[in-house]
Amino acid sequence: MSDTLRIEVVYALPTTQQIVGLKLPPGSTVRQAIDASGLLRKHPEIDLTKYKVGVFAKLAKLDAALRDQDRVEIYRPLIADPKEVRKQRAAEGKVMKKGAGEADSE
Repeated sequence: MSDTLRIEVVYALPTTQQIVGLKLPPGSTVRQAIDASGLLRKHPEIDLTKYKVGVFAKLAKLDAALRDQDRVEIYRPLIADPKEVRKQRAAEGKVMKKGAGEADSE
């Protein structure tokens, strides 16, 4: 077992993403990685009581233990609820299509 974990902490904004590489001791948690990244100081809008976090796109708790080469992700809240947007489109008569349409059967 290695004596350090190599971790990335990522926070994406609409136009850029911040990626911070860290070396942490074994047993470090998601919260410790975020604290060590400096992203909370750089982006004071991040509120970990409201923002969700994950490891490789899977939601995780702040006290979850990390493994070597994990990627911790801080997720911003959605601007619009996708279900509500679909309802509004349906009410306006706009149809959302899945795929490229039906194949011709010959």
